[in-house]
Amino acid sequence: MDTIRIAIEKDIAPCARLLGVLFGQEQEFTPDALVQERGLGMIIGHPSTGTVFVCERDGAIVGMVALLNTVSTALGSRVAILEDMVVAPDCRGQGLGSRLIEHAAEWAESQGFGRITLLTDGGNEGAHRFYAGKGFTRSEMAVFRKLL
Repeated sequence: MDTIRIAIEKDIAPCARLLGVLFGQEQEFTPDALVQERGLGMIIGHPSTGTVFVCERDGAIVGMVALLNTVSTALGSRVAILEDMVVAPDCRGQGLGSRLIEHAAEWAESQGFGRITLLTDGGNEGAHRFYAGKGFTRSEMAVFRKLL
């Protein structure tokens, strides 16, 4: 049976392994387990920063999604940035990603968040269709980054 729950400290290493899968398929990121563990440690156990949800099956973490907290002055409310949505390759196509997104969205709404924003690779049409099917709409905003 699959369980979706908020991640705890012992979940950091298995989540970092999942991020290795995700970052191995994304154009702008490179897997680095130590870096990913450090980043997860900045979120997990620190609810003012964000919340990581994991899907656990038979004691193993097989999926995850993170919501990072910020504020929208346009909405006058807390909003979340959805990051790091990934399901283990051997568990894909079973509805786990849908369950994770729906759980995270319901949780965010119950906590008073006014919006969830996410980014995907520009050419990842499969991800675009997936998120559109979950009620996300494409923004006309352009993403700019400056590494520091």
